[in-house]
Amino acid sequence: MSQIVFAKGNEAMAEAAILAGCRYYFGYPITPQNEVPAYMSRRMPEVNGVFLQAESEVAAINMVFGAAVTGVRAMTSSSSPGISLKQEGISYMAGCELPGVIVNVVRGGPGLGSIAPAQSDYWQSTRGGGHGDYRTIVLAPHTVQELVELTMDAFDLADFYRNPVLILSDGLLGQMMESVVMPDPQERRKTGWLAGRELPPKTWALTGAKGRAPQLIRSLLMAPGELESHNLHLAEKYAAIEKNDAQAEIIGDPNPEIVLAAYGSSARLAKGALEILKAQGIRAALFRPITLWPFPTQALAKLAVKADRFLVVEMSMGQFIEDVQLAVAREKSLKQVRIELLARPGGGIPLPEEIAGRAREVLA
Repeated sequence: MSQIVFAKGNEAMAEAAILAGCRYYFGYPITPQNEVPAYMSRRMPEVNGVFLQAESEVAAINMVFGAAVTGVRAMTSSSSPGISLKQEGISYMAGCELPGVIVNVVRGGPGLGSIAPAQSDYWQSTRGGGHGDYRTIVLAPHTVQELVELTMDAFDLADFYRNPVLILSDGLLGQMMESVVMPDPQERRKTGWLAGRELPPKTWALTGAKGRAPQLIRSLLMAPGELESHNLHLAEKYAAIEKNDAQAEIIGDPNPEIVLAAYGSSARLAKGALEILKAQGIRAALFRPITLWPFPTQALAKLAVKADRFLVVEMSMGQFIEDVQLAVAREKSLKQVRIELLARPGGGIPLPEEIAGRAREVLA
């Protein structure tokens, strides 16, 4: 049964993970995600789950690896520097085709940076982040409600594709409080991301070999051609994810003069700019990718047929803009299109009025 609560983003996300069946959480404290391990330390014992504060971020991701090998639903969370420390373990999980959910509540960087919200982990998130040819599914919520829903979907996606899923939150979304409908897990399964698709049985899980042949999960593949074949297999899986699960929201004028492109918290602010521009008689649309990987290239390319002015809004020096440029270039020569950037790095937050003003400049 669904329940309406007033909750902080980090805590709502943690409860959504529990509703999705997560019973193993391993983490390490770092601001601005500390409400997640704090919440899990209280709630996991109440649902007969396991909470463990690891001795480091490196240990935490490897504990997720160990739990995932047995087929259970496991999760970790951190903020930017901590996610960097987890990259080797994420690569190992991808190489072994293990499901798991990793939450990054992004803070300003580089280095220790600040605890203010940022979007400067885009490249790390969408390009694999660690070593080797691999991908993680990357989801980018822009409200606390969506953070809840996408967290529940993330566990299903991880199980369906046997692949790590990364939720890219930030310090703004994680710390804000909103009214949220906490979905009934069974109803969400029927209406959520994978509605109509059955989750495969976990016949690969290591649950003891009594009564069956022993199984082995590993990423060390030394025989000639063995690793190449495995990489080609992974590439086929990634191609299926790109084909079936790229998602975006497109709102605003159906025939825009200018397209705002933004994700996460920036998209939330860009929606306010849309209303300002509409009141000023400017036809504008917003392209908001929900999956940062796979990037919804086709959806954005279709917008490029209608508009030749784009304003990319991101809380970084310009990372997301590269995928916008690549998508638009599929329809038009970039010489025919003006793609400008509104960058607010290191904890800077663009206001709707600032976005609208910059859009008018791009149109001038």
